[in-house]
Amino acid sequence: MITGELKNKIDSLWDIFAAGGIVNPLTVIEQITYLMFIHDLDDADNTKAKECAMLGLPFESIFADEVDIAGRKVNGKSLKWSVFHDFPAGRMYSVMQDDVFPFIKNLHTDKNSAYAKYMDDAIFMIPTPLVLSKVVDSLDEIYDLMSKDQSADVRGDTYEYLLSKISQSGLNGQFRTPRHIISMMVQLMQPTPEDVICDPACGTSGFLITAAEYLKKYRKEDIFFNKQKKDHFMNHMFFGYDMDRTMLRIGAMNMMTHGIESPYIEYRDSLSDQNQDKGKYSLILANPPFKGSLDYDSVSADLLKVCKTKKTELLFIALFLRMLRVGGRCACIVPDGVLFGSSKAHQAIRKALIEDNRLEAVISMPSGVFKPYAGVSTGILIFTKTGHGGTDKVWFYDMQADGLSLDDKRAPIAENDIPDIIERFQNREKEADRERTEKPFFVEKSEIAENGYDLSINKYKKVEYTPVEYPPTSEILADLKQLEAEIAKGLTELEGMLSE
Repeated sequence: MITGELKNKIDSLWDIFAAGGIVNPLTVIEQITYLMFIHDLDDADNTKAKECAMLGLPFESIFADEVDIAGRKVNGKSLKWSVFHDFPAGRMYSVMQDDVFPFIKNLHTDKNSAYAKYMDDAIFMIPTPLVLSKVVDSLDEIYDLMSKDQSADVRGDTYEYLLSKISQSGLNGQFRTPRHIISMMVQLMQPTPEDVICDPACGTSGFLITAAEYLKKYRKEDIFFNKQKKDHFMNHMFFGYDMDRTMLRIGAMNMMTHGIESPYIEYRDSLSDQNQDKGKYSLILANPPFKGSLDYDSVSADLLKVCKTKKTELLFIALFLRMLRVGGRCACIVPDGVLFGSSKAHQAIRKALIEDNRLEAVISMPSGVFKPYAGVSTGILIFTKTGHGGTDKVWFYDMQADGLSLDDKRAPIAENDIPDIIERFQNREKEADRERTEKPFFVEKSEIAENGYDLSINKYKKVEYTPVEYPPTSEILADLKQLEAEIAKGLTELEGMLSE
């Protein structure tokens, strides 16, 4: 969460749009997103220039000396945020409307790309030069504050706060998975340059971006010095689906800003017959929406064969198993009910994970992780698709702290289990002798099966009770009599004082 001056600046930016007559929150979000994208293009271009210089690679700026816009030759430097933000309001407005916006709409050469697809219907809607000038100045102040903030994901928190205003306005609100939880899941799964990664409910592409950043950090040489792997990274590695075009547009811009040239970001109802993907992906990272029940008619028939249910939280797990190739891995967030629900569908999906595939880990998260937007208790399931079993024992971890307070404020605290979870998961062979009174421990498959495939950590965790010794009853009675005598004496003295 963001607080203080940065929160006030964003509220002020929102007020500028309202004063200019733009009151639809989705429109405000889109316009702010376009401007942030334009700002980030400038930053990303400068960063890429420095990286190429450091690595000795050739570099060609997207802001070339001359840029062709609708048959006109325009000085590319004038399209950079760092240049046009100093222009007078009237000139800035004409440059934005006539040059910058057409430039970003046609930035991608592949007209079938996700970026081109979702930018095609983008419209510049800021009404006057004065409003644009105020918005640009306000965004400059916001970026300045973000650069001074040392928190791990201030950009993500800023975007989350913007998105929260959609729900405050009574529309279908969205909230992102906290970036430190996404980062933990990516580090647990350790993506490789050969992976084909998918998020079937991608939203603003947080999981895909974090996976890309992980690969840039830990596998930079594989990606940038191998022509084939670089092409795979840029054009064939990342797949994301969602049913919200605004989120898809934001996601496509996010991916491109982070250096992914052609991610496959598509409008799709992942649970319907519209999604025919089967055995395609080597890694799925997801926190799908759990909005309750669907009609059977709207659900793909082969998912209903795995578990006949209307509950999206169960159908998504069946979907992940179908979309993964054999040997493919998945880390997904599920509501706690998935872990211990007693219905036939609940037991069927858990049995499929354990008996037909390899369930590796269940990480129980505290209920405050998604506050202030949701207080539901959740867990993370990590499994590998085998199609023929392979589960012998399951690693459980009882996460009790994530580095932030578990109330609505989500203030930083010292307690944080995430580094411990990552380190222990990667070295699970050393965990075999742990007692069930500790945070991590193993449970044998046979015991889980005997308990109806219940994956609730409380089913297996042992609580240590410290015996408390009380004094004998006669001693307690003597103390009570003494106390009673002292009270009676005090009352007698008080009565004497009142009668004088």
